[in-house]
Amino acid sequence: MMGRTIFIDPGRCIGCQACVSACRECDSHRGKSMIHLDYTDEGQSVASLPTVCMHCEDPVAPCAEVCPADAIPVTADGVVQQADTTRCIGCANCVNACPFGVPKIDLQAKLQMKCNLCYDRTAYGLAPMCATVCPTGALFYGTVEELQAERPGVQVADTFVFGESEVRTGVAMVVPADKVQWPVPGGLPVVEINGKDVRR
Repeated sequence: MMGRTIFIDPGRCIGCQACVSACRECDSHRGKSMIHLDYTDEGQSVASLPTVCMHCEDPVAPCAEVCPADAIPVTADGVVQQADTTRCIGCANCVNACPFGVPKIDLQAKLQMKCNLCYDRTAYGLAPMCATVCPTGALFYGTVEELQAERPGVQVADTFVFGESEVRTGVAMVVPADKVQWPVPGGLPVVEINGKDVRR
């Protein structure tokens, strides 16, 4: 994918939850947020990190690969969609397969729900709701070139290692150029919190 996409910049997140609130307004899942705000060192630090679907693309999104009902479509431009409600059987295979912990099962509806990159907006060139409202730019929507023009000295990571498996994603993490290791271990980049390198 890596044309116009979301770039997550953990060092800029202030935990305000504007992204969470904005996500609830999306027409495809009104009232439910598909973005999660994680606290990297709860009780010790205010550092937080927005978690959105990473839209895995190499070799194929793990959630779509393990779906027995073929309910998770992937668009031609690489966006991994939320499960088709007419096909999803609520088995939770996708939840267990996702290395980033993104899909959730709505137990009442017995359906999978996850971020679809606000495809009703991004397909027409508009930014996703979460990136539109983020006051600090922790969620940046655009191209790598636009990001680096605005934030000189940053690199982006779109390849992550989980044990012996390597996953390439369509959404990327912003990583300080002097801190990056390739590929990024454990699914999240090295971030600096209170002068210490921390990896979740």
